[in-house]
Amino acid sequence: MHKGEKPFECAVCNKTFSQKSVLRSHLRTHSGENPFEGAVCKKTFSRKDHVSAHLRTHTGEKPFECSVCNRTFSEGGKLRRHLWTHTGEKPFECTVCNKTFSVECNLRTHLRTHTGEKPFECAVCNKTFSVEYNLRTHLRTHTGEKPFECAVCNETFSVECNLRTHLRTHTGEKPFECSL
Repeated sequence: MHKGEKPFECAVCNKTFSQKSVLRSHLRTHSGENPFEGAVCKKTFSRKDHVSAHLRTHTGEKPFECSVCNRTFSEGGKLRRHLWTHTGEKPFECTVCNKTFSVECNLRTHLRTHTGEKPFECAVCNKTFSVEYNLRTHLRTHTGEKPFECAVCNETFSVECNLRTHLRTHTGEKPFECSL
């Protein structure tokens, strides 16, 4: 196999992989199989590395630091995506509307706005989503799970951005300014 070659393709979403084992792991995101369990809250995951990443939502650990602005992240992938905000690089272009993206998976997700495809379905209420993350967030409306906890007052949230907004009540930060 040549460098960069990805001969293993997912029959569900057409994503390609360089290793068969990674494809097998990916297939669990579609089947719903979650054989790995978190030690703190017993939440289950399709991949072992997702368990360790999730654990950081409980500990607040953010070991990945941006060398440009020193912002820290709980996952390496989040840091990599953040770095593109500094470089402005967007090499992936939509063939329909020419919108560009810094990450290939964001282009694939965007393409669904043109096709109307919603491949991610809630097993509880059958609502469908074009983005897998939106399904995972939606599932919390059924489970009541609130995995994001404020380190100051212990209030919990189902969505991480709600925690970030809440944290401003403690810091006094007001990032939006009225222009009138």
